[in-house]
Amino acid sequence: MIITRTPFRVSFFGGGTDLPCWYNDNKGAVLSTTIDKYSYITCRKLPPFFEHKHRIVYSKTELIKKISDINHPAVRETMKFLNIKTGLEIHHDGDLPARSGLGSSSSFTVGLLKTLYALKGKIVDKKKLAIEAIHIEQDLIKEDVGSQDQVAAAYGGLNKITFAGKHQIEVRPMTIGRGKIQDLENHLMLFFTGLQRYAVEIEKEKIRLLPDKKCELNSLCYMVEEACDILNADKPRLNDFGKLLDESWKLKKSLSGKVSNGVIDDIYNVAKKNGALGGKILGAGGGGFILFFAPPEKQERLKTALKKLLFAPFKFESLGSQIIYYGESGG
Repeated sequence: MIITRTPFRVSFFGGGTDLPCWYNDNKGAVLSTTIDKYSYITCRKLPPFFEHKHRIVYSKTELIKKISDINHPAVRETMKFLNIKTGLEIHHDGDLPARSGLGSSSSFTVGLLKTLYALKGKIVDKKKLAIEAIHIEQDLIKEDVGSQDQVAAAYGGLNKITFAGKHQIEVRPMTIGRGKIQDLENHLMLFFTGLQRYAVEIEKEKIRLLPDKKCELNSLCYMVEEACDILNADKPRLNDFGKLLDESWKLKKSLSGKVSNGVIDDIYNVAKKNGALGGKILGAGGGGFILFFAPPEKQERLKTALKKLLFAPFKFESLGSQIIYYGESGG
């Protein structure tokens, strides 16, 4: 039996510039971190005593004889990609709900890849894991998704990630010291809006509008550099990070009318009136988790103002996808 743990991510700046239809011809960059909320994959070889050959358990249970009949697209295409022959039982569990803006689907794909490679007795490096997860989601499943989530889940940590072509991906860790990282953590608050959405639908709309949004996307990419400069500065000016988040959110909303809605706008306005300097809906938009930057002394006031939302404390993590158990079971 193998168990993997793959982190979800929080993206600060540059979202949208990680779409291949953008970065294949333009510069793409994001600043993101993985957090201590995870996707867990448990896998074992299924003994040959059942009518089905594969048992796949997530929000549904699939009892399947042929891989091609698996409904879950990431499971089906990943097993086909790795040419899995043996019968498998695969279980998925997550710390947070799907379709909520934290890159959960890519964390699942990265974790499943790592799990199935381990089942074959192979260890793959982080870049290979990220590139193959991107290939599965974009080329095999043919989803209109970006490339940052797969990279973040595979590598882990607080990173500036740049994109300059299909396999031209560079990951530069932000080496700013534990003190600065803790200070940044202490200024961040995560709330669940309760609204779940399909990111692919929103990304399709962004892609359709992309030819008219070059100025906005270039600005979003440039903000990554600004944010890195703020974090790397000798003198603390962390509040500028929050104010930059506010500017970035305004730009992100302009990419598509589906990024925000009346409910999200109301939440954001309440937060700004109660201590938040900036924030953003995570992921493609439309719902899920919303992140705010607020000085620690104003956070209780903000929590009270948003008491109808579920508050989700978190910390940064730095390991990326990991095997947390490897042992004999079944088969």
